[in-house]
Amino acid sequence: MSQQPGREVEHEVTVRASAEEVYRLLAEVENWPRLFPPSVHVEYLERGEREERIRIWATANGEAKSWTSRRRLFPQDKRIDFWQEVSSPPVAEMTGAWLIEPAGPQETRLRLLHRYRAIDDDPEGLAWIDQAVDRNSSEELPAVKAALEEAAGEDPLTLSFVDSVEVSGSAKDLYDFVNEAGRWRERLPHVATVRLTEDTPGLQVLRMDTLTKDGSSHTTESVRVCFPHHRIVYKQTTLPALMRLHTGYWEFEETGDGAARASSQHTVVIDPKRITDVLGADAGVAEARSFIREALGGNSRATLGLAKDYAEARR
Repeated sequence: MSQQPGREVEHEVTVRASAEEVYRLLAEVENWPRLFPPSVHVEYLERGEREERIRIWATANGEAKSWTSRRRLFPQDKRIDFWQEVSSPPVAEMTGAWLIEPAGPQETRLRLLHRYRAIDDDPEGLAWIDQAVDRNSSEELPAVKAALEEAAGEDPLTLSFVDSVEVSGSAKDLYDFVNEAGRWRERLPHVATVRLTEDTPGLQVLRMDTLTKDGSSHTTESVRVCFPHHRIVYKQTTLPALMRLHTGYWEFEETGDGAARASSQHTVVIDPKRITDVLGADAGVAEARSFIREALGGNSRATLGLAKDYAEARR
């Protein structure tokens, strides 16, 4: 990290959760798709005791992007420093830090610091960065606060579940069926329309209209990160009315003797303000949990069943 002079700005928010829990949630990058609205998937490229190199897939200005960052962790001080390996113009250098400070028994002061320079110290470039950092931080922190508070508690609005199927076939064929989502309209009866774009290999944007059992349809859009031939992770960026967050993954593994297993995992945060709109005046959180489990699980099990048929036909 360079120590050249540059602009330093700070944003902060108060979180109703312990400093220990806030630090843990921010330190474990697998939580990021839940905590940060643009974040789709994060994985470790290098991981030492205090230093990490991570790859981040996220949405930016409506597009799916990927970049690598480095982090330095200070568990005792509850501080996380971060910096991008390669900055994009007009940024010459960008570093930052999360500072996590106890503010009460179950309250935390969360500060987000950014330090940056513009290429050639250009005043117009610096003004552009000022505006982008302020806008992004002002939008990000309230969402992070809400997500941290949900994740730190036993939240009945959050549910996670997995459906799996055993297959007499290959993990590659199962993967291909799910990866080729552009063909889902002809392959899956619950998909009415589908549009798949993949400008960068392995980074997909999937938009589709899905039918429910009662015949109604809803439009969703997801960003998917594909790891041939074993895993596809995704985050919905356009959500059905009942959900505030929906992430998940498809997993494919060989189990030996020409057999494989395919799994579909979902994590959902329910939007409590929309429960009665969608499910009727008498519905509550329990009914919403049951409805989502059956609706998403039903579609996943149907997809897994057809993927199984596809793979077994290719043995």
